[in-house]
Amino acid sequence: MKPICVFDAHCDTISRCYYLHEGLRHNTGDLSLEKTACFESYCQFFALWTIKEYVDSDSSTMEETYYKLLRCFKEQMACNSDKIIQCRTARDVECAHRQGKAAAFLTVEGAELLGCDPSRLDEAAAAGVVAINLTWNHANALSGAHAEEPERGLSARGRRFVEKMEQLHILVDVSHLSEAGFWDVAEMAARPFIASHSNAKSVWDHTRNLTNEQITAIIENQGVIGLNFYEGFVGGSLDLDMVRAHLDRILELGGAKNAALGGDWDGCDTIPSLPAIDSLPRLYEHLLRCGYAETVVQDLFYNNLMRVVR
Repeated sequence: MKPICVFDAHCDTISRCYYLHEGLRHNTGDLSLEKTACFESYCQFFALWTIKEYVDSDSSTMEETYYKLLRCFKEQMACNSDKIIQCRTARDVECAHRQGKAAAFLTVEGAELLGCDPSRLDEAAAAGVVAINLTWNHANALSGAHAEEPERGLSARGRRFVEKMEQLHILVDVSHLSEAGFWDVAEMAARPFIASHSNAKSVWDHTRNLTNEQITAIIENQGVIGLNFYEGFVGGSLDLDMVRAHLDRILELGGAKNAALGGDWDGCDTIPSLPAIDSLPRLYEHLLRCGYAETVVQDLFYNNLMRVVR
């Protein structure tokens, strides 16, 4: 099989590099530049992420953690500049690929890293942040989360935060958000929004997965849904056919141009069939063997996510 193109919407590799003192070129995790060298072209959303158990939850400590994680990302870009370069747009990606380099996009998972403060978004945009999850698993000043205060939607500050994100062309990421918060985002969104690493709830009933109505709203908004390979969100038989079931649901709802990859690499225990990012060709080949048009598979693996960063 010829090398494939991959654009993945979520990994926690930078946090792993920071907390375990590993590097992006070679490490013991799911994703490294050694592993991604097998792809014809490669783009990745790299999330900055931490949890309350790692740091105190007061805003000053979270702010310090954000800067430490950001510095780690920038350092990894610098010391691996022969292999990968930070990008903000599809045009940047084209430039990176002409140089034979991979493309790295910076994201933030959990707005508490930015103090849930709309005034911090200009600084984030200047650093190259292209997407922000409003919440992680914990509720915050912007909204409830899927696992904590799920009935609470966007606060007034949350609405200001979303408005400012859209003004700055930062993608609103609704993975981990409460369903109430999701619908608030959907109602006010003037630009495409994304669920970077979420599956179909009608296939596997988990609060982190999306209902058919939520998937349809993202499709209608011209956003993308990144398939998550965490075994707890895939469910069932934990094999490639179960991943395919989540994809099929998105396709059945009209999402051929909206399905993407959102592996959640280095953030979870992935299913046995996809233990690391260099196992993605298995999924590509499996989909072709099952009769999916190669154009549909190429859109899933690369083109659909590329569209929202244009």
